[in-house]
Amino acid sequence: MISLNKLNILLVEDEKKISEITKAYLEKEGFNVFAAYDGEEALKMFSNNPIHLVVLDLMLPKISGEQVCNKIRSKSDVPIIMVTAKTELEDRINGISIGADDYLVKPFSIRELIVRIKALIRRSYREDPLADTLSFNNDLEIDLNKMEVRKKGAVIPFTNVEFNVLKTLLLNPGQVFSRDQLLEKISEYSYESYDRTIDTHIKNIRKKIEDNPKEPSYIITIYGAGYKFGGKNED
Repeated sequence: MISLNKLNILLVEDEKKISEITKAYLEKEGFNVFAAYDGEEALKMFSNNPIHLVVLDLMLPKISGEQVCNKIRSKSDVPIIMVTAKTELEDRINGISIGADDYLVKPFSIRELIVRIKALIRRSYREDPLADTLSFNNDLEIDLNKMEVRKKGAVIPFTNVEFNVLKTLLLNPGQVFSRDQLLEKISEYSYESYDRTIDTHIKNIRKKIEDNPKEPSYIITIYGAGYKFGGKNED
């Protein structure tokens, strides 16, 4: 599974205050951040460091963001999120056409940027450890590659959000996740969520995988704290 504290983000933003605030929030999320204030510095940093994702402003001194994107894309498939005050549709289309993977218009919320970064990382870098099938108690199987859940051999339909909640819990056995922590996980799939949404998803997951949802053995409630996974991996 990808560890965020091993991922390097190149943040290219000429407005120092915006750069400092964004850098602080990204570091709080566990990323290593390299901050560049112009296009020339950005290309040097990219060449001299292992960069996993680029947050790139378009309106830069010395070398434009479009040129930076072109130069990076000519030698790397690293994910790029363009950030700009340009709001015209043609600008967004041009940004994507020259190699950006996502496009965010200023002003934007830091939370939205973080959600987009995590979603792009999820698409670009595999998170599944050895990405195989996990088995529990001889009756529950979770295929991380296919995003498939089987109960006693039968495939159980799961939404993306439900699967992501289940996956988060089972890949961290014994760890208690608060509603807020689980909410952050599903925010990549759902922008309109609140903490009690988690209770609904947990209830639905229990109906699908528990023999008795009222006495769950897989998704355990830790009162006042959150939820944890109680199944034992047999592999």
